Amino acid sequence: MAGNTSTPGASVVERVLAILECFDVFRIELTLTEISRQAELPLSTARRLLAQLVDWGALERTADNHYRVGMRLWHIGILAPKQRGLREAAMPLLSDLYSATDETVQLVVPQGHEALCVEKVFGPQSAPTATEVGGLLPLHTTAVGKSILAHSPRKLTEDAVSAGLARLTPYSIVHPARLVEELKRVAQSGVAYSHEEMTIGAASVAAPIVLPDGTLLGAVGIVVRSTTRVDTLAAAVRTAARTIARFNA
Repeated sequence: MAGNTSTPGASVVERVLAILECFDVFRIELTLTEISRQAELPLSTARRLLAQLVDWGALERTADNHYRVGMRLWHIGILAPKQRGLREAAMPLLSDLYSATDETVQLVVPQGHEALCVEKVFGPQSAPTATEVGGLLPLHTTAVGKSILAHSPRKLTEDAVSAGLARLTPYSIVHPARLVEELKRVAQSGVAYSHEEMTIGAASVAAPIVLPDGTLLGAVGIVVRSTTRVDTLAAAVRTAARTIARFNA
């Protein structure tokens, strides 16, 4: 619960923040009633504030009358110095990877229990992907996500397991023990793979962006068609990730 926003003294800002706080990785889309209940707001107040947030672009209203976070919040969030510096350092490397492979290249950062795509370079010959800049990726079914899990505190993996490992395709890893073993290999090799675990027909390879002190900034990955030998791209993506880390050290 957002807490105390139904009290007469709650300011408009507090009520707006209570609405935004309703959304998380487990509650990506919510109805008016759900938001009203979780934010502890009267329906009329929630409806009025939601309309204003939609008009401003902070939230979006779907065709089935659900609400989700809008792109304007994303555009503001990307101005944070840490992410801006990472993107600026990474872009030349992402462009080089794309030029060398003609495949989709992604830069992601940890975002709660998911990976947030902050940059994407692709072209007409690239394998199609559903993820756009500002989109969220699951951690256990993607190469970039596994890179993040393998180089994060153990609690992140434990939380992901507790939340449930969704089976997005028949190849998704849904057994905790198997995921742990996979992450051990990723930590040792510095490279993660995904073979049709998120999308049938697609595979990916990724490497973490880790500072010398062990701080994880994010991950860089390449998405290809599942018929491509993705292991041949491992050295390139690992080198790119290490170079980006040096630029941000």
